[in-house]
Amino acid sequence: MRSRILRDMKARTAVANSELIRQAYRYITRNETLPARTRHQAQLALNSLPTNTAPVFLRNRCLETGHGSGVFREFRLCRFQFRLKALNGELPGVKKSSW
Repeated sequence: MRSRILRDMKARTAVANSELIRQAYRYITRNETLPARTRHQAQLALNSLPTNTAPVFLRNRCLETGHGSGVFREFRLCRFQFRLKALNGELPGVKKSSW
């Protein structure tokens, strides 16, 4: 495996592991019925979480090559790998179109 793919997988697991904590802090900071001090403490705790656990920093990468641009979200493949797999019949429900 390429190092970019491994780095992407590691980042996705980090985001998944911290998602529940992040959602809880976000809910507390946006809840206006709570006291301002509590909301401020939750915002500080949210800011102190590592930046690599934020879903904003994830980048769609090809699972086969690790390529970062031209990636189809639904299949998580770059356009070249998508074409190769589609022509070989390895993607269910995808076939070459002709008209």
